[in-house]
Amino acid sequence: MTTMPARIVHVSIARNWSEVYDFAARPENMPLWASGLAAGLTPDGDDWIADGGPVGNVRVRFAEDNGFGVIDHSVTMEDGLVVRNALRVVPNGDGAEVMFTLLRLPGIDDVAFEADAAHVARDLRTLKALLEKPEQEKQGEN
Repeated sequence: MTTMPARIVHVSIARNWSEVYDFAARPENMPLWASGLAAGLTPDGDDWIADGGPVGNVRVRFAEDNGFGVIDHSVTMEDGLVVRNALRVVPNGDGAEVMFTLLRLPGIDDVAFEADAAHVARDLRTLKALLEKPEQEKQGEN
């Protein structure tokens, strides 16, 4: 049995963890912060269809709503390759920690893996900015 190299990419968000989960877990919201899904998701039974750009359409299946902050999802490429993504939202004090486990798939070189990690980090920073903005506006009103 072999394992793939992995990296946890994470961001702290100054917002209640359950609010972060509720927003981030909704497929309808993902195009707002997950740039790989910027073209949007179309429901198809239990799955969602996304335009994967150069890789074609991909099929995405999300974990069911849960009280544990799990937003795991599998992405099935047109060639049948299934990529399982682990995404978690956990309490961190009064806020939240959002963690994505990035696995280095076979055939991915160091440069591509670093680029993938940077892409995930950028998406998580976008999520942070979206969810912290209302709090910043409230503070500005005082």
